[in-house]
Amino acid sequence: MRTDPLIANSGLTYESAAQLASSRVPVVMPNQRAEDVRQQLVGRQHECASHVVVCNGPLFLGVVRIEDLLPAPDDSTLGALIDRDAPVVAPGVDQEVAAWRAVRNGEAALAVVNRQGHFVGLIPPHRLLAVLLAEHEEDLSRLGGFTQTTAAARTTSEEPVPRRFQHRVPWLMVGLAGALLAADFVGWFEGNLRDRVILAFFLPGIVYLADAVGTQTETVVVRGLSVGVSMRQMVGRELLAGLAIGVALALVAGPLVWWRWGELQVALCVGLAVFAACSTATLAAMLLPWLLDRFGLDPAFGSGPLATVIQDLLSILIYFSIASVVVR
Repeated sequence: MRTDPLIANSGLTYESAAQLASSRVPVVMPNQRAEDVRQQLVGRQHECASHVVVCNGPLFLGVVRIEDLLPAPDDSTLGALIDRDAPVVAPGVDQEVAAWRAVRNGEAALAVVNRQGHFVGLIPPHRLLAVLLAEHEEDLSRLGGFTQTTAAARTTSEEPVPRRFQHRVPWLMVGLAGALLAADFVGWFEGNLRDRVILAFFLPGIVYLADAVGTQTETVVVRGLSVGVSMRQMVGRELLAGLAIGVALALVAGPLVWWRWGELQVALCVGLAVFAACSTATLAAMLLPWLLDRFGLDPAFGSGPLATVIQDLLSILIYFSIASVVVR
């Protein structure tokens, strides 16, 4: 449950569209005259008066924007002014999805309507803005490698040095252990390196490309989640994208190595390693933050170092395993 930063002092928290919605808005019948509705608004306090909701009993018909109501002729009815295509959301829709739907449709407020078509409430502009601001800060926090929520990101940024040390060093120790293990991996293939020293030239590049592809995947996933796209919807497409990127990089790297160094076997090894390393990096970049969160660990501190060391180890192992088969 995330806190609305614009009204955080009230202690209210929001999660779904129904929790964001307010019933303290103007609600009228379609046969009411514009003049009568304007007079009805005077002297009454509403939480939001940017839209007038038009209902036939409990049944939601549409909305009339205040900018359309004010200049309307006195005798015109609300039924003639109504926008029947105004976007609506169901009560259980996530707050972030609701806010983005309002933005995409150019609306300052958003009606919440249940399955029966009954009006539940109107999400006011200031709450939509609060959700967008909170999600924006949260996404920046994730992209910056901090924490999963905005409040936690602020706490992390303000915590004293001993706490910072305590949070970060254990994961970096895991990275150090991975670095030592990487040395062992390279040692396993000492014979290959002795026979073909040129193989060592391309190891840093393969490791870098795998890390870069993993970082891109994390960015795309975070952006998708920020606009309401579920992980299930992204997994298949992102995996296919990782495979396509691996193929493209391999088709460029292999011929360039062959042209520059004249080693066909090494070029084939580099191409295959780039493809395999980039593909596995995509999978690791998606799975690790999700697994850490499932086990109650903070992905902020752990996913970056852990993903990096796992991707590096896999890249080294993949490269030299292919080299041991291809390069003779």
